[in-house]
Amino acid sequence: MWLGYFEQFPDTVTQGDSRSDLEENLRDLYRDLTSGEIPGIRSVAELAME
Repeated sequence: MWLGYFEQFPDTVTQGDSRSDLEENLRDLYRDLTSGEIPGIRSVAELAME
């Protein structure tokens, strides 16, 4: 079993039976997270101040 997540979206985790299965699930998850269709998604970003 393979587990994966995006550092930008730490609250979400997906899994796959193989690495290629996990990669496909990660692509689907990223598309869902960045589509704007799911409200309340928490993301992490860096803040640069001058």
